[in-house]
Amino acid sequence: MKLSSAPPNLSAVESVNLSLSTLQPVIEPKQKDSTDGEKAVKKLRQGALAVFGSTFLTIFLSEMGDKTQVATLLMSAESQSPWLVFAGASSALVATSLLGCLLGRWLANRVSPQMLKTAAGVSLLFIAVQLLWEITHY
Repeated sequence: MKLSSAPPNLSAVESVNLSLSTLQPVIEPKQKDSTDGEKAVKKLRQGALAVFGSTFLTIFLSEMGDKTQVATLLMSAESQSPWLVFAGASSALVATSLLGCLLGRWLANRVSPQMLKTAAGVSLLFIAVQLLWEITHY
């Protein structure tokens, strides 16, 4: 649609908007229909990305200021070899994470998720009670 063919009572901005709206179907590429398989793969990728992102964020935030980070900081300062300390600390964290994942998979095949949540909660409560006991009695 040409600007000159717009109704005469429209402002210049309204005429441009009207012209652009008629070109919209021509400018936007036509989207092809995706198959069910493509949708399933896309959903699987999004799910994997969500698991990765939540795991990274949880571990990253829980390790900030943790004794592991402080120990790594001190070792790096003492050794004057920060890259070697980084390699050693990274390897240790990867190894402990692998152990946790393998143990988690093994437990998931043998124990119900509700039982795992209950056991984790009881363990954390036990640790909290021990810490409170040490604080009040020493």
